[in-house]
Amino acid sequence: MSDPRLAPRALVPLLVVFAAIGPMALNLPLPAVPGLARYFDTDPGTIQLTITLYLAGMAVAQLFLGPLSDRYGRRPVIIGALAVTAAMSLFAALAASATMLIVARVLQSFGASAGQVIGRAIIRDVFDKDRAASMIGWVTMAMVVAPMVSPSIGGLMTETIGWRWVFAATACIALVTLALAVVRLPETRAVVSSPSFGQLLRDAGGLCRNRFFVGYLLIGALSSITFFSFVGGAPHVTVTIMGQSSTVYGLWFMVNACGYMAGNAICGRYAARFGSDRLIRFGSAMMVLMALVQFAIALAGWMDHPAWLFLPQAAIAFANGLQLPGSIAGAVSVRPEAAGSASGIVGFAQMGLGAIAAQIAGTLVGTTMSPVPMVALSVVGAVGAFAAVALIRRRETY
Repeated sequence: MSDPRLAPRALVPLLVVFAAIGPMALNLPLPAVPGLARYFDTDPGTIQLTITLYLAGMAVAQLFLGPLSDRYGRRPVIIGALAVTAAMSLFAALAASATMLIVARVLQSFGASAGQVIGRAIIRDVFDKDRAASMIGWVTMAMVVAPMVSPSIGGLMTETIGWRWVFAATACIALVTLALAVVRLPETRAVVSSPSFGQLLRDAGGLCRNRFFVGYLLIGALSSITFFSFVGGAPHVTVTIMGQSSTVYGLWFMVNACGYMAGNAICGRYAARFGSDRLIRFGSAMMVLMALVQFAIALAGWMDHPAWLFLPQAAIAFANGLQLPGSIAGAVSVRPEAAGSASGIVGFAQMGLGAIAAQIAGTLVGTTMSPVPMVALSVVGAVGAFAAVALIRRRETY
């Protein structure tokens, strides 16, 4: 690590900024979603596509960006992706119809996903598996500030100066981040020769046949359902069903983000000491328990105040913060020479399932006017992730 830019104190803050772009661009417009249906005179299901297709775009993009970074290097891919994010954010701000906004959001997501998928590969380039889990924990703990404050800021901007400025602000942030990448990001991919696309496909096939990779992949992807179903349904539950304002939703969302941040902090502090797999097992078990508690509250009909919705979700987010960094680090450590491909596949699975969960939750909550479908999806994701833990037992050390 002769390059001072690769020291943790220099690299981690930079990766935080890169990784925060995607969640920030996702969460900043969330409070505006119910009002956008009225603005464009369309149904809520159509406007919900600005969230669902954004997540789908992130999923597909990660499937390609990871392998591209293995072939061409981390630095050029992330710089190009950030340029796309800035341009499409501006396009979204100028959208004249719901269709234009949806298209802009999809293209915006292609670039915004680069910070997460390539950031994970960069961490694995520089650190070993357990240290990588610790670094991912610190990065995700810090970057969670973006989704924590974004809904509050987005709600205030929507109610005061209008939803278009939300996307204009995103464009400005993306441009600043692009400048940081150009000036501060070194190339970390150690492979001298670029693998062919045939080799990349063989790497992907080999990863998907590896039991441990599949286990880590399923843990990360299925547990993400607990968050994305909430992202899809919670604005409708809070604003439409409970009658709260967009700003109130944004403020309560901070409770959920704080739970995730606390879990990440513990992972970052103890993953290298106790092993990331142990934290995965504990976090997965806790997630099941708290998802069942939340489901019971919804079934009992007590979810008439944001506290009943957000406090159990914060506990679920805490559990997710414990196990998600380890599952990502484990997946990209199965074959370190294919870290970009592994990170892309993991991101695709997380965002793909997340897009489906967000659309289902948002649509069902909007049609049934009940939070039960949303929390039921959360239970499914938590139980599935807990079951996948069996696949990583008796794993050899990489």
